[in-house]
Amino acid sequence: MTIETQVFRTDNHNILEILRTCGKIIKQGGTVAFPTETVYGVGADALNSEAVRKIFIAKGRPADNPLIVHISTEAQLREIAQDIPETAFTLMNAFWPGPLTLILNKKAFVPEITTCGLDTIAVRMPNNPLALGLIEESGTPIAAPSANLSGKPSPTTAEHVIADLNGKIDAIIDGGPAIIGVESTVLDLTSEIPELLRPGGISVEEIRKHVGELLVCDSLKGDVIKSPGMKYTHYSPETSMVLVLGNCISVGDKISELVSDYQLAGKRVGLLVTRETAEEVFSDHLFILGSRDDVSEIARNLFAGLRHLDQQNLDVIIADGGLMDEGIGAAVINRLRKAADKLVVI
Repeated sequence: MTIETQVFRTDNHNILEILRTCGKIIKQGGTVAFPTETVYGVGADALNSEAVRKIFIAKGRPADNPLIVHISTEAQLREIAQDIPETAFTLMNAFWPGPLTLILNKKAFVPEITTCGLDTIAVRMPNNPLALGLIEESGTPIAAPSANLSGKPSPTTAEHVIADLNGKIDAIIDGGPAIIGVESTVLDLTSEIPELLRPGGISVEEIRKHVGELLVCDSLKGDVIKSPGMKYTHYSPETSMVLVLGNCISVGDKISELVSDYQLAGKRVGLLVTRETAEEVFSDHLFILGSRDDVSEIARNLFAGLRHLDQQNLDVIIADGGLMDEGIGAAVINRLRKAADKLVVI
């Protein structure tokens, strides 16, 4: 069933009026896409099972892929989580509001659909005034995964959301481009030693300063999914994608070699590369992510680049993995790995 999706442009309207209108939609069990500092999310009342179900339907999201619940106050955290460790408050003081999601033990009344039947809940406080304002106007925690069709590149602008979810959700708040561009870091605090489940906007190095010992999850252990991004294909363009991993000196040579091979086979090739690699390679379809000296710029442009190249009727996208796998670079490499059909390691 097609829904008439309202799009609210915050540069042309009264922001408080928009937030009140969209807050009312959430209160009435509807769905609203909104900007955060990481990517756009599509939200519903986290405590309303039928409202949350609408998110899964709109996105085509697997039923065992848990959602992140967004809050605006510590009181809301205490409302939905229990047995909160002191480490959580240390991290909240350091990074909230901000791109850090904490996995905590949930209270029993939180609907199973919100947590996919787990006894844990993923929670964060976004660092975006529109997101925080929407939560406050809604009067409830908001469950909100990224506002894209499941598996596709995450949306960093309202136009990306419109392309994927127009006619599937009730409203979209256009708050301009996301300033970080990759999703939040996810940290599991339900075991004795904190475990990083997904790299994101807060680096491993920053977290270690506050928690000491830290486990880093490289892949899903068993069948329990505590965090988005752990099992299913994510962030992927529809076009086949090859990721070239290696040091920055050799990556450009390998990409040039692959471009030549694909073009000799009559394939249309697009390149998703750093500014430095772009000086060494050639293709009719080139998207420059930014400089290796500014990985934050690369992160901001990553999903927009994937979406742009995916619209160019290409046979293959070759992506530049010649980045340092640390800081926010670890999140960029993580997303590229999950988006790629094939890895070339040199």
